[in-house]
Amino acid sequence: MTHPLDLNQLAQHIKQWGQSLGFQQVGICDTDLSVEEPRLQAWLDKQYHGEMEWMARHGMMRARPHELHPGTLRVISVRMNYLPANASFAKTLKNPQLGYVSRYALGRDYHKLLRNRLKRLGDMIQEYCVGIDVNSRPFVDSAPILERPLAAKAGIGWVGKHSLILNKEAGSWFFLGELLLDLPLPIDKPQDEQCGRCVACITTCPTGAIVEPYVVDARRCISYLTIELESAIPEEFRPLMGNRIYGCDDCQMICPWNRFSQLTEEGDFSPRQNLHTPELIALFQWDEKTFLKITEGSAIRRIGHLRWLRNISVALGNAPYDAQIIPLLQSRRGLSEVLDEHIEWAVKQQQEKRSENVIEIQTSQQKRLIRAIEKGLPRDA
Repeated sequence: MTHPLDLNQLAQHIKQWGQSLGFQQVGICDTDLSVEEPRLQAWLDKQYHGEMEWMARHGMMRARPHELHPGTLRVISVRMNYLPANASFAKTLKNPQLGYVSRYALGRDYHKLLRNRLKRLGDMIQEYCVGIDVNSRPFVDSAPILERPLAAKAGIGWVGKHSLILNKEAGSWFFLGELLLDLPLPIDKPQDEQCGRCVACITTCPTGAIVEPYVVDARRCISYLTIELESAIPEEFRPLMGNRIYGCDDCQMICPWNRFSQLTEEGDFSPRQNLHTPELIALFQWDEKTFLKITEGSAIRRIGHLRWLRNISVALGNAPYDAQIIPLLQSRRGLSEVLDEHIEWAVKQQQEKRSENVIEIQTSQQKRLIRAIEKGLPRDA
């Protein structure tokens, strides 16, 4: 090799390279997550993972990165902002005739973008370590690994009461990724938790999914119900979903730390026109070919057309009465038993509103959330 390997200097280079690749922050930690193992087991024992059987499939490997990728000594954790400048939170949530898509899913799927950047970071480390065979592997929400505890340990932020990573300078609107590495780099210091007595995320959650601080029962979470759940959405949660058709951001929108959130500079995360403030009636008319074309390269595509229609039918059931909705819903009967169940529920909601001449009024909780959004988010969001 042409120079001795200075691990402290290499760690500084890694952080600089990471920022040059578009990551807003880079941290380094060891692989010891033993403190997380009893928490993970208790969460699984309570069945909080719902139908996500893959959460339990690998046992405690999630808390053992060195078993996932043998030889790993350090985890490089990164974050990348994704909040677009024209997020239109309040505009969409205020209008029950529109469909709300979680802001992370408005642009291109982040998995490939972050993974490619992390792979490039690994290549840069290898290029620097002349004469040393560096063994690295990137992960972006794609393997049994506890990325949030690792991010917290690497100093990216702290775990908030909604279980997401919070950063005092950036809020929580960012993606996480990891590069597992076999070099004994110096590690970073974790941040102190700064949620204090705030429970805004807990009290705002529409379905009460945050069952205690730092613990989410996925079976109640709208993100799980609209994205991960393949079977029927429990009827008790359908009215609470409002117009959220893919994911939910309420716990982030209400969080005071997101007053300091940073807007993304990545063009790939800019909202797609057909998904930004879409009309529910128009979305429900997409056939599978249209769905696949418009969601190409999007995280939304993986739920498939039938689940997409299932979610929208719930939102149409929650929408104010419109003479177009009932025949539109009925036109989709027969595609699947699960979809038919949701269509029948939505038709019943519309029929009741028609007969009672109901004008849907947002709950005080929703109004309070929207006021908080309008006051607290970055000016351009």
